[in-house]
Amino acid sequence: MDTIVRPSLIRLSDDDNIAVAMDKLPAGTALDGAGTVARQEIPRGHKVAVTTIPAGADVRKFGQFIGEATQAIGAGEHVHTHNLVYRRRDADAVIGSARRGSELLPEDQRATFDGIVRPDGQVATRNYIGVIPSVNCSATVARMIAERFRVPGALDAFPNVDGVVSLTHRTGCGMASEGEEMDQLRRLLAGYARHPNFAGVLVVGLGCESNQIARLLEAEHLEESNRLHTLVMQQVGGTTATVNAGVERLRAMLPAANDVRRQPVSASHLMLALQCGGSDGFSGITANPALGAAADILVRHGGTAVLGETPEIYGAEAMLLRRAVSAGVGRKLLDRIAWWHDYTARNGGTMDNNPSPGNKAGGLTTILEKSLGAAAKGGTTDMVDVVAYAEQVRTKGFVFMDTPGYDPVSVTGQIAGGCNVVCFTTGRGSCFGAKPVPSLKLATNTAVYRRLEEDMDINCGEIADGTASVAELGQTIFEAILRTASGERTKSEILGYGDDEFAPWVLGATM
Repeated sequence: MDTIVRPSLIRLSDDDNIAVAMDKLPAGTALDGAGTVARQEIPRGHKVAVTTIPAGADVRKFGQFIGEATQAIGAGEHVHTHNLVYRRRDADAVIGSARRGSELLPEDQRATFDGIVRPDGQVATRNYIGVIPSVNCSATVARMIAERFRVPGALDAFPNVDGVVSLTHRTGCGMASEGEEMDQLRRLLAGYARHPNFAGVLVVGLGCESNQIARLLEAEHLEESNRLHTLVMQQVGGTTATVNAGVERLRAMLPAANDVRRQPVSASHLMLALQCGGSDGFSGITANPALGAAADILVRHGGTAVLGETPEIYGAEAMLLRRAVSAGVGRKLLDRIAWWHDYTARNGGTMDNNPSPGNKAGGLTTILEKSLGAAAKGGTTDMVDVVAYAEQVRTKGFVFMDTPGYDPVSVTGQIAGGCNVVCFTTGRGSCFGAKPVPSLKLATNTAVYRRLEEDMDINCGEIADGTASVAELGQTIFEAILRTASGERTKSEILGYGDDEFAPWVLGATM
């Protein structure tokens, strides 16, 4: 990215006819040495024209088209929703035309972290016991069971166990017992049940729900074992009996869960979930490209980076298609976007209903502008696969997972797919965690980092401040990922986030 830093502006490419205000620019502020001044106040993170833009002309950012001027825009004028609109264009996307090929480092040069190696060879970054309800009707009992292990002293004899977490949710019934929505829910719950960050799991059902536990196990090829237990409230005898039985099951799991130690393992065992939320005008300039640089480093070290949020790459999908390793992988992405067009249409919506009000307040105007910035999280390496929501990711490298843009729902799917670390960029100050996986928060600008330092792990605003490059912050993020995977707690973990952010994607109508 050809970044030109001026005292008050960031212009991302010589091809751009706008620049982004690093700080609030009062009217009359000089924008260059040629006499161009701000014609009105330009809010921080917002766009200002650096040349005259005729009505109907392209507005360009990142060197890319982000929309059309709805009226003539003079040099120095604020560019936002009042004079810029998105009109979709079918971008030239020759699948695989930007493939780079493998850039893997030799194994003896790859980074390591201190992970927990499970008996089946999977590697964990945390060590939890999980209680998963099959349906909302058993969510309270699942929470009651977990709460027995949150009182002071309950886990003192098990210092290697990070905690007991209940993943309560609001679905599992009022839906067809078979079909796309149930398949997805079962796939997601099974992904958590298999997740290496759980040393043991208890699945709790009511008994009459659509999502029957026996059918869940059968469909997902799961079997009860010393690590996986089930209880059905109507069979056990109700609330108190099920809570007591559940507590006993977990107590029986704790000694084995505690009998672990961390050991050096290759970074190839890391699967990184790439997320952004509460974006602003700096997201696509600082934190997202820096996270993309970290994702590229991880892929070169043999690991996996998983980008999601299909609605938030809408309009910028050509950038990913050009990186697809095959026509088949490219077709998978096109098929998912076509599915989204149908999904939104039958629910009375459209794919271009973004950015959100908070995004717009932060300086983002069109879905394409947001999508170009969001896609930067995916780095530059080849796209090796496209997977469905909550599908197990089995290919090393850069992978795209079809998820909604709503952050908790998206991350829930990525964790079900096997992600064991989350990196989450934010420009407005989104606060988030997702047990059983640690989440690192990356601030896009220094003001947000300082205001929310209790919540933010890394300040990517240093890029806008001119004190660090995208590549330098990418390396900083990668090193933080290794430390986090080795057991260093993130800000969200210290604050206690992660028990309530489990959010399965509900596809259809509630019946």
